[in-house]
Amino acid sequence: MRIKLIILSLLSLVLLASLPVPAALADTGPKPTMDFQFKQEMTGELPLTITSGILFECDQPDCSDAAPLEEAGPQRFTCEVNSCRATAYGFAPYHWIELEFSDGKTRQSNIFETAGFDSQYRVTIRPNDLLVEVRFGLGGFPRTAIILIACCCAVVGVGLVVGLILYFLRRSSAN
Repeated sequence: MRIKLIILSLLSLVLLASLPVPAALADTGPKPTMDFQFKQEMTGELPLTITSGILFECDQPDCSDAAPLEEAGPQRFTCEVNSCRATAYGFAPYHWIELEFSDGKTRQSNIFETAGFDSQYRVTIRPNDLLVEVRFGLGGFPRTAIILIACCCAVVGVGLVVGLILYFLRRSSAN
């Protein structure tokens, strides 16, 4: 009986040891993000694409103290052809963006506030400027909630497996 238990325990340890382990990173916590989706107000013209951009952060509501978001580790502001994304260790309360487009014009946005941990914005490209508006929506669970739920499910799953193993071991020893 004890030999079976020892063999089963060793097999469990070998199984756990053979599972892949992801590389450990020192800075793995979730970071606040901003996601910008663009729509073009101007009709009848070729669709504009983004060539470069800067996100300015401000502590003052009038942005008199504006400074570009610094690039440091994962903290940065990046743009694709028709979207932009910012990740930071923490955002200031107020912002504005300045983007250069394929028509050669540089357009600036209105001042907008941080809308939450994972902020989403709709940016309207107008002839001479940009209009940033907050996009509200459920957007699914935050990453932290998903991680917490996954951990709870893993603990329950491991508990069920261990419980079944013990049940079948006791049942077989009773016979």
